[in-house]
Amino acid sequence: MKKKHSNQLPLEIQAEIDALAVLPEAEIKTDDVPEVRNWNGAQRGLFYRPIKQQITLRLDADLLDWFKNHHPQDEGYQTSINRVLREYVTQRQT
Repeated sequence: MKKKHSNQLPLEIQAEIDALAVLPEAEIKTDDVPEVRNWNGAQRGLFYRPIKQQITLRLDADLLDWFKNHHPQDEGYQTSINRVLREYVTQRQT
């Protein structure tokens, strides 16, 4: 499943961003943006997408069948396999 990419920014907005990028932080006015103090609903890594590499991987048929039938509805079975592998690696890192 291909993910959609966001559209390119309009030129005037990109110009504003470029102008802000060269200013020191102390000179950027943020009065109109409320400070967020409650992060209860925040989701970590929502916009981070690691680079994927396409491979051929042989898995036992029953294992593959289990993932195809038990993945959450909001993700595909390959994403579930990737998540399980990432959890495994994360638990074993020192």
